Amino acid sequence: MLLAVDVGNTNTTLGVFTGDRLDAELRLSTRRDWTRDEVAIGFERALALAGRPLEDVRVAVVACVVPPVLPAVVEALERYAGVSPLVVGPGIRTGMQIRYDPPQDVGADRVVTAVAAWHRYGGDGKGVVIVDCGTATTFDVVSPVPEYLGGVIAPGIGIGADALFARAAKLPRIDLSLPARAVGRNTADAMRSGVVLGHVAMVDGMLARIRDEVDFPFVTVATGGFGRVLAGRLPAVDHHDDTLVLEGLRRIAERNAD
Repeated sequence: MLLAVDVGNTNTTLGVFTGDRLDAELRLSTRRDWTRDEVAIGFERALALAGRPLEDVRVAVVACVVPPVLPAVVEALERYAGVSPLVVGPGIRTGMQIRYDPPQDVGADRVVTAVAAWHRYGGDGKGVVIVDCGTATTFDVVSPVPEYLGGVIAPGIGIGADALFARAAKLPRIDLSLPARAVGRNTADAMRSGVVLGHVAMVDGMLARIRDEVDFPFVTVATGGFGRVLAGRLPAVDHHDDTLVLEGLRRIAERNAD
């Protein structure tokens, strides 16, 4: 069993693979003060939902964008699963050139999703642009070669809503459902329009700017927690794929298997 672990700012996602088949996808809330033993307990309970004990793990691969959490995750896997995980970072073979300055500044999760997206949707003269709608909304541009060319980092939808609630005394906390119309007829709907539809407009405009700057056609893939909401309102988004980061981790683990 291969265990893929994506430690994000909000959630930690576990992917259980048998060969190239994703058998289970499990999510935990990321905590920056996790101890080694708390990580092990969380992983063990999550895997139990899939009917797989932690001891079944034979290979583990980790992408982490929360540095304080990484040592606890590595130590938990070493102590309780008996495996030394492959940690995505500088020196790891990905099969993709990183044209970023400096290359190590690209988040591990962004490289991993870029690898998966290109293998699933790119090639044959087409690049890929990934729109990852999580805590931040990021755009990652991959050439047909493939090369990671760079991208965009913007505040996510949740950050926008939280900022309005925190900084404007009379504005309420709202859910982030998709509003029926742009012109809100009450405060909550007006906020949803500004936050959600405003984000849709930002994504649409940014994709148009990227298209003007690159000299190759590309496929657009949305992923992340709010990806499905945005993909349904954006004709420019060709696919929605929630498993990119796990698939990318699996591919990188295979490439570095020796």
